[in-house]
Amino acid sequence: MTEITIHAADGGSFHAYHAPPKSGKGPIGKGPGILLIQEIFGVNRVMRDLADGFAGLGYSVFCPDLFWRQSPGIELTDQSQSDWQRALQLFQDFNVAKGIEDLKATLAAMRRHASVAGKVGAVGYCLGGRLAYLMATRSDVDATVGYYGVNIQDDLAEAQRINKPLMLHIAEKDQFVPPPAQEKIKTALKGNPQVTIHSYPGMDHAFARVGGEHYDKAQATTANKRTADFFQRSLAA
Repeated sequence: MTEITIHAADGGSFHAYHAPPKSGKGPIGKGPGILLIQEIFGVNRVMRDLADGFAGLGYSVFCPDLFWRQSPGIELTDQSQSDWQRALQLFQDFNVAKGIEDLKATLAAMRRHASVAGKVGAVGYCLGGRLAYLMATRSDVDATVGYYGVNIQDDLAEAQRINKPLMLHIAEKDQFVPPPAQEKIKTALKGNPQVTIHSYPGMDHAFARVGGEHYDKAQATTANKRTADFFQRSLAA
């Protein structure tokens, strides 16, 4: 596992954690790409473990530091109140448009990288879940997955731009995405054959974050299996 440098479209540069593929078809060290989009805690151990997990499935995974404009290299956890407060402040101050541009820059770098062969997908969690949805509407990513994305209901005017596979995992008891917001999302996207939405009854935000307060092993396993199958279908050569 290494860090690579990504050059931003508007100047400056930032780092991305890179987990090369460990298995899969084709030459050793090559595989489809996955752009892994962080939660509000930065590129921390949780995100690196996720990257390594996808790499174990044969993908070349890149997880960029999207907080580099605010606090480069920051790593927080969900285990302390002070980290939560800092993470929420970073979330509130985050420039979504700039974040999407940084993700596009990462996506372009991935398509040029020697370890990436074929298509590139994206998967995001929390803040990253919303950004994953926006990558489906604003970029040429080949397939996208969003876990419990926050504020997607504010971006539904862009739904008509989705023309490649998108999967969303929605926690029905998500404290950050109330039922009315969930219904707006489902209503706006239900007519698009490219979109698949899975709802998880009784689950709260971040039910798939290992070690988190709301982690549910059974439901996380189900969601992750759906994601793995989705990428296997959508990113096949």
